[in-house]
Amino acid sequence: MADNSKPVYLKLRDIIAASILDGVYAEGDMLPSVRAFAAEQQANPLTVAKAYQMFQDQGLVEVQRGVGMYVASGAVDKLRSMEREDFLQHVWPPVLLQMRRIGLSPGTLLADEKA
Repeated sequence: MADNSKPVYLKLRDIIAASILDGVYAEGDMLPSVRAFAAEQQANPLTVAKAYQMFQDQGLVEVQRGVGMYVASGAVDKLRSMEREDFLQHVWPPVLLQMRRIGLSPGTLLADEKA
């Protein structure tokens, strides 16, 4: 289910974060330019720049002026930790509540996954 209430720059940030965590962009790899990513996502370049700025502010990317933006060393571990914290605070509580409503325990869910 898509979160239509989430601002576009945060949706773009999530796409980039997933690409880094999935290994599409490894540490040291250059990210697409703002214009290229904007064209790919059919987004405004200023919105993409805002998403990229978040990564820069968080120390997840390094900018080489006139060259491009690169995934910083240690970015994967830092990003994974940030995403894990967000999941535990914002995603998991309503999922657990829904599971309880329908009588599904985390243990049962994990047992079904292993089967």
